[in-house]
Amino acid sequence: MAVRLIGTGAADGWPTPFCSCASCTAERSAGRVRAQAAALVDGQVLLDCAPSTPLAAERLGISLADVRLILHTHQHTDHFSPATLMYRSWVTAAPLLVVGPADVVETARHWVAPDADVSFQVVAPGDTVRYDGFTVRVLEADHRTGLGLDGAAECVLYDLTTPRGERILYATDTGPLPDAALDATRDADFDLVLLEESFGDRVDHGTRHLDLATFPDQLRRLRAVGAITDRTRVVATHLSHHNPPTPELARRLADWGAEVHDDGATLLAPDGVAVAGPLTVRTLVLGGARSGKSVEAERLLADRSEVHYLATSYPPGDDAEWVQRVDLHQRRRPANWTTVETLDLVQHLSADGPPLLIDCLTLWLTRIMDRHDGWDDGAWATGGEAAVRAEMAELATAWAATARRVVAVSNEVGQGVVPNGSGSRRFRDEMGRLNSMIASVTEDVRWCVAGKVQRL
Repeated sequence: MAVRLIGTGAADGWPTPFCSCASCTAERSAGRVRAQAAALVDGQVLLDCAPSTPLAAERLGISLADVRLILHTHQHTDHFSPATLMYRSWVTAAPLLVVGPADVVETARHWVAPDADVSFQVVAPGDTVRYDGFTVRVLEADHRTGLGLDGAAECVLYDLTTPRGERILYATDTGPLPDAALDATRDADFDLVLLEESFGDRVDHGTRHLDLATFPDQLRRLRAVGAITDRTRVVATHLSHHNPPTPELARRLADWGAEVHDDGATLLAPDGVAVAGPLTVRTLVLGGARSGKSVEAERLLADRSEVHYLATSYPPGDDAEWVQRVDLHQRRRPANWTTVETLDLVQHLSADGPPLLIDCLTLWLTRIMDRHDGWDDGAWATGGEAAVRAEMAELATAWAATARRVVAVSNEVGQGVVPNGSGSRRFRDEMGRLNSMIASVTEDVRWCVAGKVQRL
């Protein structure tokens, strides 16, 4: 099976022609242009046909001459170009089946001559279409066009199986997937999922689309029903300039096992599906205050069904400002995460269970220093140093040996002013030592500064 991306952009493409935002400028400078979303399967099945699709295909060297089946998701003009049917009739009389919701088919009929060998089939969620060896299952979408006929479905998604048995989920446009769509994909074990991700970092859009907060949650839900497995290739499409530039978007998606590709990319070669790369077990996220390190750590596990969040801070007590900080962190965590207040990180690292998020090692070390009176020069010299170092070594050993997916947050405190006081200077040194110990046995170390992330 060969799947070609003809377009990966949202309605206005990316970069957007009238926009000079940082995202559009970066993409424009890189010479990267995304046409409206569409894909071609085995040269025969066209998934959506936008106004930009025919010329985009031509510029990419992709022939549409062998297309025999067009699957339209809905009548929005960035997905549906009925005039293309007329242009096609000027050069070929080959048979064609056009599939879509009722309003799509009703409009499309007017662009085809009565004697043309073009057939139409109205579909709704739950329907199945079989054509020339391909099997198409129609799924419910969470999207509205305002153009539906007599209460019929206005927008659908497609589950496509090729004559050789490869299976693709084409899910654009849609907001969070309806439960009926999830149920219909149970145990599908898709080879490829093309999932829309329109709004990137803009999460206040109020539309029936996905963004970088809701996209990973759909991955979690699809994995929970067996639609996405370890071998499934997930590709984000329908991208707008509300996303960060492609290199940063690719970095974030990779953490969830998803990909982003340029227009023209071939996703699946005829010989099979690319296997997943090595699994990351340990990630250490470093940074200063308000650098974005906790946000990055939480993002890494946003697609997981269950996470144990190990909170190492002292209870907030009567400190109103600290209560507010803790409350902000708690409200940001997904409802399916479990918070565990603990200093016994070794026990959790050594046990089986869901992924762990440790936030943070700096507060852990603070409390370990308190436990052994490590702030006092005399106590440090008479056993405190040995006790603190032993706990640090035990933690590093458990971290290196863990089989659980684990992400830890830690502060980089050694780049500011030298503290005024031997205890504070001691803590700064021990924090640097602990970060180095953990980093030395970590395959994925990230540095956060000003909300940006660099892999070390």
